[in-house]
Amino acid sequence: MRATRKLITVDEALCNGCGNCVTGCAEGALAIIDGKARLVNEVFCDGLGACLGECPTGALKVVEVEAEDFNPVAVTSHLIRQGREVPAHMPDPGSLRLGLRLVQGDTTPKPSVGCPGSRVMSLKPQGQPSPCQQANEPVQQSPGMSNGASNLSHWPIQLRLVPPSAPFLKNARLLLTADCVPPSFPDFNARLLPGRVMLLGCPKFDDAQSYIDKLAEILRENAIKDITVVQMEVPCCSGMTAIALRAVQLANTIVPVETIVITRDGHTQPAGPAGLLRFAG
Repeated sequence: MRATRKLITVDEALCNGCGNCVTGCAEGALAIIDGKARLVNEVFCDGLGACLGECPTGALKVVEVEAEDFNPVAVTSHLIRQGREVPAHMPDPGSLRLGLRLVQGDTTPKPSVGCPGSRVMSLKPQGQPSPCQQANEPVQQSPGMSNGASNLSHWPIQLRLVPPSAPFLKNARLLLTADCVPPSFPDFNARLLPGRVMLLGCPKFDDAQSYIDKLAEILRENAIKDITVVQMEVPCCSGMTAIALRAVQLANTIVPVETIVITRDGHTQPAGPAGLLRFAG
């Protein structure tokens, strides 16, 4: 049914295609198409404007126009097809998945029409050599690596994009790392990544409370074994440890938290008060 209501509009002249609004819209109403943010379907947009604060150029506005009513059932179905997390205020995804199975004959997630980079995937780490490869591996090669291959076991890696229900989080060892660490620490992939699920973020420029809430939800829904926080030596980066400890407290659980500090010239600081610290949640 069409009615006059609030709806998101995009000024394409101002839009730089950064995609922040796509990840900031919990209903999946926006997508980057031909380098610009566009409204996928007006029934997916509730008109509340939660995405406005994510746009760095002011390209998004809430206006009153004649449009189809917001459809929560369509939103849930849309998010299921994308493999994205369904917000708690949307209709029960379980019943809709059953409906999709009956109608479509399968529940295979469909390709996302939004940001392809937000699709949840489990990967096979390439840095774990077979016994035969290990036997023939040169002694000087970095431990945990095989011919420079990746130890990444999942996607996405940005904390704000990882849904708490992602299968790779079950019984995981988390590696909560500031996004300046991997390019600063040459041995990051070999020494820190093997056997851990990486969650990447910036405690200075991103919303710390949203990180705390997301991490606490991950801890509540998954039997997390431990958290290793890796942060830079600069003061603004110390927020990563605070985020982890606050999330453990908020989740009302006991999870060991270890912090590793990386110097700007790519080394770990010596053990001690300013170096390797351990905290109990």
